[in-house]
Amino acid sequence: MLGVDPGTATTGYGVIAEDAQGEASLMRWGVIQTPAAMPMAQRLLEIHRQLSALIGEVRPDVLAVEELFFKRNVTTALTVGQARGVVLLAAAQAGVPVCEYTPAEVKQALVGYGSADKAQIQEMVRLMLRLTEIPRPDDAADAVAVAICHLHSQRLHRLIEDAS
Repeated sequence: MLGVDPGTATTGYGVIAEDAQGEASLMRWGVIQTPAAMPMAQRLLEIHRQLSALIGEVRPDVLAVEELFFKRNVTTALTVGQARGVVLLAAAQAGVPVCEYTPAEVKQALVGYGSADKAQIQEMVRLMLRLTEIPRPDDAADAVAVAICHLHSQRLHRLIEDAS
């Protein structure tokens, strides 16, 4: 599965695999960066190009992405929304299903508390995947957190189905 944390300057990604015993492992992580001086249309095109290439390489069964949420800065929300649209487009073009999670859902899935801070989430990413260090940069760690949230959501759905 591929987790994505969209942004126009930096889009984070994390690829997680689950083995037959249900153990998750981090296969790959990183960021797609675009220069601030680049025109917005070109930045979005570059995000699309690199993300589409990544999807083609890793062939995820699903792409998990955080839903757009903002409190104060509308300009930031608009640019993140543009990057998020490119992420959704790349997934749709590749025929990869998309699952969306609110920031509170991601925090709840990892920490058990919907208002957890970034440091708590990153430490749980490290612990859950048995890593020696937190994935860097932060955008990559955030993308991995979204992927873990999806993994937990899938497990819950399977448990519910099995109980029915």
